[in-house]
Amino acid sequence: MTAIPLQSSPALSQAHDGHAANLQRVHALTRAQLAEVETQLLHLPDLQPEALREAVIHIVAAGGKRLRPAITVLVAGLFNRAEDRRVIDLASAVEMLHTATLVHDDLIDGSLMRRGAQTLNAVWTPAATVLTGDYLFAYAANLAARTHNTRVMSIFADTLGVIVAGELQQQFTDFALRPTREDYYRRIYSKTASMFVLATTACGVLCEADEAQLEALRAYGRDLGLAFQIMDDVLDFIGDVREVGKPVGSDLRRGLITLPVICYIETHGKDGLECALQGRCTAETYEAIIARIRHSDAISQAIEEARQLGQRARTALAHFPPSPYREALADLVSYTLARTH
Repeated sequence: MTAIPLQSSPALSQAHDGHAANLQRVHALTRAQLAEVETQLLHLPDLQPEALREAVIHIVAAGGKRLRPAITVLVAGLFNRAEDRRVIDLASAVEMLHTATLVHDDLIDGSLMRRGAQTLNAVWTPAATVLTGDYLFAYAANLAARTHNTRVMSIFADTLGVIVAGELQQQFTDFALRPTREDYYRRIYSKTASMFVLATTACGVLCEADEAQLEALRAYGRDLGLAFQIMDDVLDFIGDVREVGKPVGSDLRRGLITLPVICYIETHGKDGLECALQGRCTAETYEAIIARIRHSDAISQAIEEARQLGQRARTALAHFPPSPYREALADLVSYTLARTH
């Protein structure tokens, strides 16, 4: 079966239009709180010089759809606590932590562009970039501390540890281990899903959820986060460059093995992919390999895996009574599986 690129499939385009409406409903429930989050994110006390401050504010302001803080607010809504001031602080902390990791990721990966704009790494020295990321980590921790909840702070610290440990492990992982599902899922949990889990479970703690509810929130955050990253990795192969904001197959060109590559290997073997698995192909060879994967059944297989995770995330929400907030959290699953950028 040949995979159909998302942007050329009428059915998927219509699904995306419908789920974009779902995202609008999410924003309708969280708009007031996210406006307060935005104010906190742009505050950045004591950051100097002014030119660096302006560069960081530009990065923060271009931070995408604010899914993580929106999830935090929606979880609070499950417990009728969406108006709690501490929820705003926690949502801001989660998003600032995410932003800090992007600053460091861009330096580690040598990325010069993100979302169509220059990265901090492109215009400042490595030392300045590292220290700026450290500053943002510290600010995120300060925001989390405003909740005055030691268990929330513990979850925050644990998440930061998971993120850093995952990146370190990736730096020292042998090339032979990278095209395995175990390595892949471990990496995307630490990179992406762990912050979704932070948003759900830390907010659950803040709202005095019981342990069964916390486990359901953890499952929802984990499976939604994994599905989100899988779709991101799929879009790296089949997304519109203008929407995704990076060249097609950019992860593979950097030696990063993602689920579409793993699915391709499982069906077709490693023959011809050896140089890519070791991160040392010529530009022409990368183009050929990316085209093969892009037009193979590996794409539909990876999407199906994301859909299964999305269904598990929806199932976890059954632990909570029906409400607009629960429906909006389910909408985020639908949106994730239909994204085009």
